[in-house]
Amino acid sequence: MLAATGALCLTLQGGPLVAAMLAHGVLLSFLFPPLHECVHRTAFKTVWINKAVAEVCGFLLLLPPRWFTAFHMAHHRFTQDPERDPELASPKPTTFLGYLYMLTGLEYWYRMVKGLVGRAFGHTPGAFLDSRSRARSIVEARVYLALYAAIAVISALTDPRPVLVLWIGPALLGQPFLRAYLLSEHWGCPSVKDMWANTRSVVSIAPIRWLAWNMPYHAEHHANPGIPFHALPAYGAAMQGSRKVEAAGYLPFHGERIAALRNGTAEPL
Repeated sequence: MLAATGALCLTLQGGPLVAAMLAHGVLLSFLFPPLHECVHRTAFKTVWINKAVAEVCGFLLLLPPRWFTAFHMAHHRFTQDPERDPELASPKPTTFLGYLYMLTGLEYWYRMVKGLVGRAFGHTPGAFLDSRSRARSIVEARVYLALYAAIAVISALTDPRPVLVLWIGPALLGQPFLRAYLLSEHWGCPSVKDMWANTRSVVSIAPIRWLAWNMPYHAEHHANPGIPFHALPAYGAAMQGSRKVEAAGYLPFHGERIAALRNGTAEPL
């Protein structure tokens, strides 16, 4: 699908080009779910394939997989723990303007670029990094930045259009859709150890479940993160009634959160 939308991006002009870049950007941004599954080593039976796919997805999303693995495993161990869950280091919005800013994706890009540059210079905050993962994250950041710089120089010297219409432009256009999706996973859930309570599953339509690799079954995933993405619907059916926090869809979820923000009742987590 990325090849198809990419071909459209390279051939269309004007308004149709923007539409093609938007479609391409949504698909590009939703390389996050396969990155996530490969970090869990549940996408493929073969370990090196998980690592290779994670490398490609992470590079395109500015989300290096070695650093993200340490970050994400800590998130699973300490979900919704204000002191130890690294996801909570970036607080959820408490105002409507803050919510709109987060949806733009600008907060994500700023955080990723700042973190990448910082680690390249040896700055590695975060208790979730041990000495081994800290050293790997520093090397990884330096390699990524060198490759990004090489792509920028080559593009400037040849033709910048392919990078702009196949990667940078679509990434900016598609990221808001991923931000809207990810906000549903834990925002507003209680700070408790029960994974069925501190994580929200969303009742969603088949195309979204496909695009997100079944991660709308997010409480199920946190309750048993070793279950592969393709088995989550069956696991959810087997554990029916276990969910304590559920949304009837992404639009209802965001409608409820917007109302809470405007009423001043939105929880910070």
